[in-house]
Amino acid sequence: MSESSCYHCGQPIPDDVDLSVKIGNDTRAMCCFGCQAVAQSIVDNGLQDYYRSRDALPESPREAMPAILEQLALYDHVDFQKSFVKDLGENEREASLLLEGITCSACIWLNEQHVGKLPGVTAIDINYATRRARVRWDESRVKLSDILGAIAAIGYRAYPYDAAKNEEISRKERREALWRLWVAGFGMMQVMMYAFPVYIADGDMTADIESLMRWASLLLTLPVIFYSSAPFFRNAWRDLKLRRVGMDVPVALGVGAAFAASCWATLMQSGEVYFDSVAMFVFFLLGGRYLEMTARQKALSVTEALAKLLPAFAQKMPDFPGDRSTEQRVVADLRPGDYVLVRAGDIVPADGRVVEGVSCANESLLTGESRPVAKSPGDLVTGGSINAESPLVIQVEQVGEGTRLSAIINLMERAATEKPRIVEMADRIASYFVAALLAVAVVVAVGWYFVDPSKALWITVSVLVVTCPCALSLATPIALTVAAGALAKDGLLVTRGHAIETLARATHFVFDKTGTLTTGRMHLVDVGVFGSLGKDQCLAISAALEQSSEHPVATALRYAAGASLPVAVDVVSEPGLGIEAVVEGRRCRIGRPAYVLALSHAELPDAAAAWLESGDTVVVLGDAGGCLATFRIGDEVRPESAALVRELRAAGKQVVLLTGDAPAVAKRVAAALGIEDVRAGVTPQGKHDCVKALQAAGALVAMVGDGVNDAPVLAQAQVSVAMGGGAQLARTQSDFVLLSENLDHLRHGLRRAGKTLQVIRQNLWWSFAYNFVALPLAIAGYVTPWLAGIGMSASSLLVVLNSLRIQRVEKD
Repeated sequence: MSESSCYHCGQPIPDDVDLSVKIGNDTRAMCCFGCQAVAQSIVDNGLQDYYRSRDALPESPREAMPAILEQLALYDHVDFQKSFVKDLGENEREASLLLEGITCSACIWLNEQHVGKLPGVTAIDINYATRRARVRWDESRVKLSDILGAIAAIGYRAYPYDAAKNEEISRKERREALWRLWVAGFGMMQVMMYAFPVYIADGDMTADIESLMRWASLLLTLPVIFYSSAPFFRNAWRDLKLRRVGMDVPVALGVGAAFAASCWATLMQSGEVYFDSVAMFVFFLLGGRYLEMTARQKALSVTEALAKLLPAFAQKMPDFPGDRSTEQRVVADLRPGDYVLVRAGDIVPADGRVVEGVSCANESLLTGESRPVAKSPGDLVTGGSINAESPLVIQVEQVGEGTRLSAIINLMERAATEKPRIVEMADRIASYFVAALLAVAVVVAVGWYFVDPSKALWITVSVLVVTCPCALSLATPIALTVAAGALAKDGLLVTRGHAIETLARATHFVFDKTGTLTTGRMHLVDVGVFGSLGKDQCLAISAALEQSSEHPVATALRYAAGASLPVAVDVVSEPGLGIEAVVEGRRCRIGRPAYVLALSHAELPDAAAAWLESGDTVVVLGDAGGCLATFRIGDEVRPESAALVRELRAAGKQVVLLTGDAPAVAKRVAAALGIEDVRAGVTPQGKHDCVKALQAAGALVAMVGDGVNDAPVLAQAQVSVAMGGGAQLARTQSDFVLLSENLDHLRHGLRRAGKTLQVIRQNLWWSFAYNFVALPLAIAGYVTPWLAGIGMSASSLLVVLNSLRIQRVEKD
């Protein structure tokens, strides 16, 4: 083993990794924290002799690792489980696992049935497109190692989910699939070289030459059968041992029967041979599966990229600001309060706040916002974003599970492992379809045996192959996976499996106001001037008075006034009332009308009094002469809200504004956006009851909100969208999280959800139509085995390619 390889697993060590474990008297280099933890546990258990024995074994360290893990039950070690097991209760645990060896939906069914029957396993959901499993179990009744062992016992391998491991498995699958495809293709071409002369001779070839051609074809087909087709036979045998029929059963039966009959005909020197058809069928089938696998992995790349955003190391500044020297630390060792240096081009290692430097951050993968976001001292930065321009010093505020990226990944994992109802239905239909297909094949074989025995075999093979429901199993999960990846790229994160389908079918869209249709930030709406001073001068005086206040109203006034302000002296703040000070030689007050007018004993002008009834926040500026100005502070309507409401109404959806704000404010916002159904002054319980009443009337409700008070109504709605900057409770209760907080992305997401539902319907119709057309043709003898292979592969590929169209939904 070279010095640049991991001593535990044998994989190359990345240049920026410096991890090691002392084994015996030597310090051994490790490639990752997983290998370091496993190796350390082996040493701690006094079993370092494993490494001496392993070095003498012929198999690779990677192959040997699962055996020793099983022996040591390291997966049950509390420290080892920290990175991938959640503690849900006294004994309940949940883990996200990655399954290796999944080839079709039957594999999903098999694993779910097998593991789900283990005593102590309370739930298991596996996503076909992502190969990810979410398993819950009772720790007091079953161990995680038992669950992994049960999965291994039926021929699969399960690993704690890890983005790097997932990528490694994907590469391995592609490499193996390509080799099998190449062998099948090479074999097919060679076999055709011997089969073609027999076809064109049309009986004129001598018996000994024809026999030689057949033997050559047999020998060249052997690698196709025993190497390229091996997964079909292995999976079929596994299914039959478990007394069920998976999708590889008819394929294996077809290939095996055709090859066995051809071998018998070659040995007996009589009868038809199908070596060319077998080789062609296997080649086309493997080609279709390889293209499908490549497209699926590409579709997943967007969501998988998020899991790999955080770097392994950070440049910690232990004595900042006194000493600016840095030292390299693993990100897992960072704690809130630490200072880190993020150089230009580096990834921000944790959530924090900028304390030094000015730069821009690329947050496109986190929020969907493609433009760099300016960062200066005081601004928040998110772990996983890229510092684009110049160095920043950041004080860490959140690490590990507390970071925004970690929350996003957890929500994505939840969505990836949940199975929508429509997928469960398709899987059930597919499993029944395979059983029915085998029964039909038996009837066809018997029938053709009596009609024309010479055609019975290849027609039966064609029936078995052409109607395999691979496309039916792929139709829904691949479309949902592509859609989830495209939505995440736009900044709309899918957190529930059913979300896309339900959003597309929603009939009523209910919006909260503050922070949803509006920005949630206080904004100077209007200024009323009533004295001798002009508008700008009144605004400057008010901002000077509010200069030291942190109240949102003060912030709105300062922002509106600009940077150049007069000096305020003798400042006196009256909490809950306002502020008094001398500005430009004039004693002024700003705040509540009664407090301000007490300085002059004047009356509030009628126009200003009317503003008080508008529902907005109104503050008054006055001096000894009376009221100088009034300022109406309101919430700013998001610029993209109107387009969203307009598009929903154009699509025939009912739009409801449901808010706890005053009716006057709600009506003003609703009028600006064209919303007719307004329900204002509603409590959180009232919102919940309102949505419940809509549902009772038959509505399928989509709720969009942001605050803690929206959590109950988000949970009540059939599908919900939480704003990314809203309360964490709201995000965890929702089916979507709008990370970008840009309602245009939600509008595009609605189009994409509708397109997804349309594509799913097309895929299902195509799958059913293909099988119902192909089956009679195959039974009638119009479909040869190699043509059946093309048809089956093409149907699956068409479903995948059709699903990829979801990525190209038109935007404006």
